[in-house]
Amino acid sequence: MSTLRYYYSATIDHFVEERVESVCGKMNNSCPLTLNKETRNSWVEEVSVLQKTLRNFSDCGSIYMEYNIPRLGRRADVILVLRGIIVVLEFKTAESKFSHDGLVQVYDYAVDLKNFYEGSISRSIVPVLVAPNEKDSNCELKMKACDDGVYEPLKTNAKRLSETLQKIFRVASELPNQNLADDDAWAKSGYSPTPTIVEAAVALFNHHTVDEITRHDADIDATYEEIDCIIKDCKMQHKKAICFVTGVPGAGKTLIGLRTAIGQFEASEKAIYLSGNHSLIKVLQEAIIRDYVKQKDAMGEHVSVKDADLRSQVKSFIQMIHHYRDTYLEGMKITDKHIVRDDDYFLSLMDNAYVPVENVVIFDEAQRAWTQKKLARFMKEKKSIRDFPYSEPEYLISCMDRRRDWGVVVCLIGGGQEINKGEAGIEEWVNAINRSFPEWKIYMSDRLSDKEYAGGHTMDLVAHRENLQIKSDLHLPMSMRSFRAKKVSLFVHQLLALQANDARNTLQQLANYPIVITRSLETAKEWLRSKARGSERIGILASSKAERLKSVSINVRYKPDFVSWFLADGCDFRSSNFLEDALTEFEVQGLEIDWSCVAWDVDLRLSADQKQWSHHQLRGAKWQNINNETNKSYHLNAYRVLLTRARQGMVIFIPKVDVAATSDETRKPEWYDGIYNYLLSLGLPVIDG
Repeated sequence: MSTLRYYYSATIDHFVEERVESVCGKMNNSCPLTLNKETRNSWVEEVSVLQKTLRNFSDCGSIYMEYNIPRLGRRADVILVLRGIIVVLEFKTAESKFSHDGLVQVYDYAVDLKNFYEGSISRSIVPVLVAPNEKDSNCELKMKACDDGVYEPLKTNAKRLSETLQKIFRVASELPNQNLADDDAWAKSGYSPTPTIVEAAVALFNHHTVDEITRHDADIDATYEEIDCIIKDCKMQHKKAICFVTGVPGAGKTLIGLRTAIGQFEASEKAIYLSGNHSLIKVLQEAIIRDYVKQKDAMGEHVSVKDADLRSQVKSFIQMIHHYRDTYLEGMKITDKHIVRDDDYFLSLMDNAYVPVENVVIFDEAQRAWTQKKLARFMKEKKSIRDFPYSEPEYLISCMDRRRDWGVVVCLIGGGQEINKGEAGIEEWVNAINRSFPEWKIYMSDRLSDKEYAGGHTMDLVAHRENLQIKSDLHLPMSMRSFRAKKVSLFVHQLLALQANDARNTLQQLANYPIVITRSLETAKEWLRSKARGSERIGILASSKAERLKSVSINVRYKPDFVSWFLADGCDFRSSNFLEDALTEFEVQGLEIDWSCVAWDVDLRLSADQKQWSHHQLRGAKWQNINNETNKSYHLNAYRVLLTRARQGMVIFIPKVDVAATSDETRKPEWYDGIYNYLLSLGLPVIDG
């Protein structure tokens, strides 16, 4: 990929005097790809239209063509800097009409420039969609600014482009405090994007470097470098090691995993990224495949999303743990409570099909790996294997232990993220190493003494190990999910821990990350719609036990197509943006959206004395108490997951029940009011319905 920020730049007065062939030639020389005829023709048309239009603005600024937007994996056609205002032009020369996709695309460019380019902080940004041959009557030149200075997209044809720029220019002269620094200083200013995990996976698969698609974060860089050193050391010494990477929700653990897998691949080593999170894997795989097909279509090559070779290629990089696990069951048998090679199965003793091909295996959300009891039940019912002796952590480590040279298992573990019965947590990974693999090295941070990790007892389990190495860089302490505020996960932790005073203080530091509450679902939906711009995703989330939300048309028992929920555009009713279907903690863990509505039901409510949480699940027509401490922890973690999915802000919806209108014993008004009053006491602002 080209490292140039743009293919062409000049002052406007120089640009309008330069020959069209010269401008296009410079762009062609800067482009690392072989251009097709359509692209060359579109450049000629764009330059011709712009030179004619910009003669009236020759002393007003600069022009940049094919400006790189790495987080989105695209280049904006044209950026004009007019007296400090950034004007983003997206030309659709092959289209006769304005399109929804075009409007979303140019809006995305503008929002990205505002959020992640240092030079844009104090600038106004105006996105403009240009369909050169569109009718005059369909143009839209009404300027409406959002709070951060990004305007809603304008629509113009070639004929009215000059009029459009004149209008923008007049607005520029009226705006106070525009940054009039050198245009090139803006164009080359620092870029610190925070991609979604879907964007990161797609970009990495397309051979972008992490530096191109994500901000330089000291914690992320230090953790990646530490893992890289561990891998190199194990390879050099022919050793095996397990490495625990921990962190708060949204800290970048998945990004670290993908970056490590890609880094090893680029270093000619074999590595694979695995997760037991079905929704995460499916969404990442489908996002990569759809983007690849879209890129090929843009180049005039047709590839089907059902292409078997493409899907196989993606699955060799990102895969479900269960598929990986089953692959290395082939040719094995259980003898004396151990899994060993069945020589009769193989054609020759030289056959090593039971040995993993990868030296480095990354397990994301490793805390969700199964206990021995759950895995044994699965093996008996689905594989007809009786008395399976291992937990999932022990079995997966045993697979890597079959390698005779070296190997590294990287476990990415979220604190307080166990949400389902049968999830072993970090404790079983440590116990498995202690039981069966005493020669393996262990790398972890000292933060594993925190309560979120096996109740704070993890360090006690490994205290006797001579080959234990403590590396503080293996913990990611700060959330990257919200680029607007790093302390969202801390606030959520304090909220759920009922640390009201601490939560109030932390909330004061979240000025750029709005969290509001409401008693009206329609008000919550309107708030979300007012916040979303371009392709930003909004959506409704709810606990899997929040069954009485059905009374307000949120049915958590209905399982929507979660791939479409995350990936379909806003014109598809299956998209999260339609706000029709809610996902639970099981579908959204590990993933994220921009703006969320967390619908809070009385499955998690405050006790009568308001001093502790009261946990419940429906049995028939009655709420039943959850008394098991482990299940209580899972339940609280479910709300932790839901409250940490939004990148930019969230609204918490607590239904309001009319005392006079209901005799429903499962929806007592005082239960909902108790939750609402607690959240209100933290200082969360109310939006009224």
